[in-house]
Amino acid sequence: MPHVNLLPWREERRKERQRQFLSLLLLAVVATAAVFGLMTFQMNQVIGYQQARNGYLDREILILDKKIAEIKRLEATKARLLARKEIIDQLQANRSQMVHLFDELVKTLPEGVYLTTIQQNGQLLMLGGVAESSARVAAYLRNLDASTWLHDPWLEQIQATETNTTRVQNFSLRVSLIPRTLEEDVRSGM
Repeated sequence: MPHVNLLPWREERRKERQRQFLSLLLLAVVATAAVFGLMTFQMNQVIGYQQARNGYLDREILILDKKIAEIKRLEATKARLLARKEIIDQLQANRSQMVHLFDELVKTLPEGVYLTTIQQNGQLLMLGGVAESSARVAAYLRNLDASTWLHDPWLEQIQATETNTTRVQNFSLRVSLIPRTLEEDVRSGM
């Protein structure tokens, strides 16, 4: 039987397979590195894009914050101007209030009643006077209650006194002013 030596062929085949394995291994490592590099590049691109968007949003937020601060400043200015306007309207409405008040006091005062004191504290008037009878004081209270400028009359005190030959009633009462605006004065023709 002839003797055939297959060892060198097997050895060469083993070396060729080892070389192919190393080549494929190297190719796999290079491919893996390339894929990893592309993924890293892609992720860096996405991160850069998102950072650019975040930067744009931050700049826009700063612009909007400045606009909001300006709006708040304008609203504060508007509130101050409206408060001033309200004060001016109140002063304008109150400018003629004393004239109307004295006119109303004269209109409501019945015959036989005389005022001796008038004190004003805000919208409250304290009136003191002398009447010929308590019926005339009651008529005065009814007249004050029916007034368009005065309301809620309240008799504080009434006291009968005699002077020389006549008997009189000293009284004190309080009454509230009806707050008016300039528009109401203009509508009522006052």
